[in-house]
Amino acid sequence: MTNHSARIVAILLAFLATFVAGGANVAATELSPSAECGDTSSFEQVPLRELPEQAAETYELIEAGGPFPYPQDGGTFYNREGLLPDCDTGYYHEYTVETPGSPDRGARRIVTGDAGEYFYTADHYASFVLIDVS
Repeated sequence: MTNHSARIVAILLAFLATFVAGGANVAATELSPSAECGDTSSFEQVPLRELPEQAAETYELIEAGGPFPYPQDGGTFYNREGLLPDCDTGYYHEYTVETPGSPDRGARRIVTGDAGEYFYTADHYASFVLIDVS
């Protein structure tokens, strides 16, 4: 093989390796839920198993369709804080995550989006993480 041919082969192999690696990154990104009306890629993703056990209990109730412990659960979340992607009213719904020892609903919530995304807040909507439910 000539020096010129070797360079061409090396360039093609480098291109192929870059293309394959780039394709793997695209596939991994597609596994992250994304709001139909905005980008969720800037949110920290936290596996459900790393959240308080009460968050997993609330997630299971949501998946089962209830029954929920509070009448507000399943109600519209209006995103007044503007921290979630800007979606139409009715896109988001909120659910209470029990806080042991709290005399009321507490500050913890799961907010769901119509595209299947789940957000968790431990501080009553001051911040959110995107829940990885896989």
